[in-house]
Amino acid sequence: MPIPPTGDPAPRTPRPARRRVLAAMAAAVPAVSLSALPARASAAPAAALPGGGDLGPNVLVFDPATPDIQGTLDEIFQRQESAQFGEGRFALLFKPGTYRGLNAQIGFYTSIAGLGLSPGDTTFHGDVTVDAGWFNGNATQNFWRSAENLTLHPVSGTNRWAVAQAAPFRRMHVKGGLNLAPDGYGWASGGYIADSRIDGTVGPYSQQQWYTRDSAVGGWNNGVWNMVFSGVEGAPAQSFPDPPYTTLDTTPVSREKPFLYLDGADYKVFLPEKRVNARGTTWGSGTPRGESLPLDRFYVAKPGADVATLNAALAQGLNLLLTPGIYHLDRPVEVRRANTVVLGLGYPTLVPDNGATAMKVADVDGVRLAGFLIDAGPVNSVTLLEVGPEGASADHAANPTTVQDVFIRIGGAGPGKATTSMVINSNHTVIDHTWVWRADHGDGVGWETNRADYGVRVNGDDVLATGLFVEHFNKYDVEWRGERGRTVFFQNEKAYDAPNQAAIQNGDTKGYAAYKIADGVTTHEGWGLGSYCYYNVDPTIRQDHGFRAPGKPGVQLHHLLVVSLGGKGQYEHVINDLGAPTSGTSTVPSTVVSYP
Repeated sequence: MPIPPTGDPAPRTPRPARRRVLAAMAAAVPAVSLSALPARASAAPAAALPGGGDLGPNVLVFDPATPDIQGTLDEIFQRQESAQFGEGRFALLFKPGTYRGLNAQIGFYTSIAGLGLSPGDTTFHGDVTVDAGWFNGNATQNFWRSAENLTLHPVSGTNRWAVAQAAPFRRMHVKGGLNLAPDGYGWASGGYIADSRIDGTVGPYSQQQWYTRDSAVGGWNNGVWNMVFSGVEGAPAQSFPDPPYTTLDTTPVSREKPFLYLDGADYKVFLPEKRVNARGTTWGSGTPRGESLPLDRFYVAKPGADVATLNAALAQGLNLLLTPGIYHLDRPVEVRRANTVVLGLGYPTLVPDNGATAMKVADVDGVRLAGFLIDAGPVNSVTLLEVGPEGASADHAANPTTVQDVFIRIGGAGPGKATTSMVINSNHTVIDHTWVWRADHGDGVGWETNRADYGVRVNGDDVLATGLFVEHFNKYDVEWRGERGRTVFFQNEKAYDAPNQAAIQNGDTKGYAAYKIADGVTTHEGWGLGSYCYYNVDPTIRQDHGFRAPGKPGVQLHHLLVVSLGGKGQYEHVINDLGAPTSGTSTVPSTVVSYP
């Protein structure tokens, strides 16, 4: 199956070296060039927009009889393997059936998924692989890719999934083991597993942190700094900091990500139901619980669709299915209707060109945002994603909005700026796996070039974050102002590129906390929270603490750590004035088991 060029640029400048501690040493549809797609329309269409239709040029659908599947997979991987900031986007979808002898290597902006209602409907006697040969065995840049809804029988007995941030492994059944490290056990910085069963042992090896939610594992054999589990059958017992395991018996609230599947010959989107105090997979006891929407309830958007068209579809009552590609926006996508679904395939990327907010969600029940990337544009955006307007006050406990595998990037693919990247105003919102990243490498990177002061700001009450990755912001990475917030797993690096101590001075405080709970908050809880510094421009920088919290009985944080990577900058404390300072170049965490 021919795959024409997409014009991806050459790999960008590598990420600055990190100091890591290593532990235990129906036929396929051809793609087309995005540059060949038609220009955006200038106004919303007058006629009603149709729902459903084909899935676009960069969604490739396979069945067991498709010829030369391996050749097609290899060709896409060759294109995407090192295209970290390229324009190629692909979704590889496999109809229910059995596939033999495949090794699907997954590169940047590539999603692979089965089209069954349960993982067992689509079975590989083979592997779905991520390794780091393109980066000399260093897996710390294996971002923006995913695997979902497949059963794997790995050829060697163990499947390799050596990823970094923004690379979810969801709804997978591995009939064997899972290796999360690259070949050679080089540096690795991940990662996230949800609603999956690994029959054998998971080996994180060099992975410095990982979060696993509502899954089942046959074993877990080590950890570096921060391994967090919630609702995981077979998880290791809580033992932080040695080994660094944080284990919650259940997840407080979860609702799995929507997914596309085939019901006979018809495409539908399955919407899993909300679970409270969840444990284990949603599919292990038979048909998962939830509802299905036919594809004709979705506007199937393709690159070239403008915001007026997307908003017209939403206003008409359709949901959005964003197919792979890059979408330029001159105003926000406005999600105003309760229970709207915005689902991306193959990491479609929304770019606000003129300082607009990319997406705004009204203060309504049950919106589901999933599977897309927001890339800041060259003109500063005040915000990039807003869930609920300022002052939102409705109660959404019964039917919250979920934000899942929605990733935000400022810089890297080119200059980008945003004052605050993600703002959560609606109460009860569930943020389930996000990576909000001010780029530290690539194009358009510099202390002021990709200025972004705040990563995630939570103003709503009763907001839950499960799998919160936020890195490199000029000021606060996370600022939590709402009451009764909860976070299960947090990973952070402070901005590498601060030019000097004065650039990060926060009044009388040295540096801005990675995770700040506002002084007026009376109730908040978090588990498994880590912040790292690597001030390579000025290694003499001192950071007073990684975490800042009010001293109130209802504010409780469990299992905190800070790390100086190779001695490039140091922390004076872990949280407030508690916890030993980091020192030297040994890259050993300083920990606090509980606060207060």
